[in-house]
Amino acid sequence: MVRRDRRERRRDVEHDNHERWLVSYADFITLLFAFFVVMYSLSSVNEGKYRVLSDSMVQAFRNININESGQQIVMPPVNVAAVRPQAAPPSPADEEKRKKDAERMRNMADEIRRVLSPLTKGGEVNVTEGAFGISVEINASLLFAPGEAVLGAGAVTALRSVGQVLATASFPITVEGHTDNVPIATARFPSNWELSAVRASSVVRLFIETGVAPERLTAAGYADQRPIALNSSEEGRARNRRVAILIESRVGDVAPAAPGQISPDDPIRAILPQSLPPSATPASEPAAAEPVPRNQAGDGQGSRPN
Repeated sequence: MVRRDRRERRRDVEHDNHERWLVSYADFITLLFAFFVVMYSLSSVNEGKYRVLSDSMVQAFRNININESGQQIVMPPVNVAAVRPQAAPPSPADEEKRKKDAERMRNMADEIRRVLSPLTKGGEVNVTEGAFGISVEINASLLFAPGEAVLGAGAVTALRSVGQVLATASFPITVEGHTDNVPIATARFPSNWELSAVRASSVVRLFIETGVAPERLTAAGYADQRPIALNSSEEGRARNRRVAILIESRVGDVAPAAPGQISPDDPIRAILPQSLPPSATPASEPAAAEPVPRNQAGDGQGSRPN
């Protein structure tokens, strides 16, 4: 009995594997080795990059350069005023052309006022000059019947005279149609967008027949999206129903005499080199005159002018 128990214990001892810990140890060593390989590769790559970045930042902010012998050379601060690009003054030929174009635009505006003088007396036509050209605003009641886009006989005569004046120049021309906010829904004009666009196109076609080059013309319809008066009253809606003719030119723009300078109290001076001399406040450029709101020529069918 005692001998049998010894044999069973010996059998159990022989089946136990006392080297199982080697498997876990080998796995741990493998992972640890992989970890150190990754860390070493990252450190060796980033060290060079960060060293280059650090040297570049030091040289940029401290104005330090290094010569071939390894000695540091202190570079003088850059004078921002010296490297600021200067605006090229207009050439005599460009200045002469600008003056001629400005004179031509003034003559054109006077001629348009003359041919439209029978209509301007009633205050329903406005001709203005600005830095962006000439703006001619015509009340839609002088051109179209309510809810229609066919030019009346009197409107054709007046616009033909305007077209003859415009045909002699080369400036781009934009014709805009505008309406009030009263909706329209007919077979031809489902909304004020179509009405305003077709009214502008009618004026453009008449100008082409008068001799204005088609490539100079643009027709645009804005419906009720650009009012110049409140649509809450009949008077305001009548003003919003208009056609605007814009003869585009920038002859009024004056080139700056000198580049803008930094104001003494500008916060940007906190990061500029100390050697930058304080500069005077930039001279204010002449404000470009805004063009007078352009005439609208839209008209909702349910809003007939008095």
